[in-house]
Amino acid sequence: MATAKTGSFYLTETVTLAASLTTGDRVQGSIDLGAYVNVATGQAVAIEEVDFIFQAGTDYGQAGKDFLDANGALSVQLTDLNPGTAFVRADDQSLIASGGMNIDDTNNVVSHVADIYPDNFGPTSLSEAFLVVNDTLYLVAGPDAAGIGSATVYVTARIKARVAKLSSKDWMAIAIQSTASDN
Repeated sequence: MATAKTGSFYLTETVTLAASLTTGDRVQGSIDLGAYVNVATGQAVAIEEVDFIFQAGTDYGQAGKDFLDANGALSVQLTDLNPGTAFVRADDQSLIASGGMNIDDTNNVVSHVADIYPDNFGPTSLSEAFLVVNDTLYLVAGPDAAGIGSATVYVTARIKARVAKLSSKDWMAIAIQSTASDN
């Protein structure tokens, strides 16, 4: 059973999608967890919630017409294993959170993609948190069905987390599961 060693805190990472990106291109960023994860003491990071924020241009606005050069979507995933500049399938054990935004460029309408994956892992109980024993998180984002418009697009992950202490059996089980999903 995990026990909290800290209160909740936030980690953030932003990937920048340049105007030159076309449909299917992906950009990766990473978050170093080395200060929070410790094998010897059984420390892990318990992720409680992940929010994705989409912004465009030098004013960091959210007008639909500023994101893509035609109708399409922006997609994003957060994983605890390195997928390179690719997305993983929804049943991949390394997937922590995912999101998307459909953009009707013609009518300047933006809507969230029907992404049922639980990006909010529940109450303050650590039993519902996504426990990470790897020392890096990976944020991958990119456009689908259209290219990035004339303005740069920023995709940010805000991750609510805490440091947790695991028993050696729990830590090992999570490490084995994480390693197995890499094969």
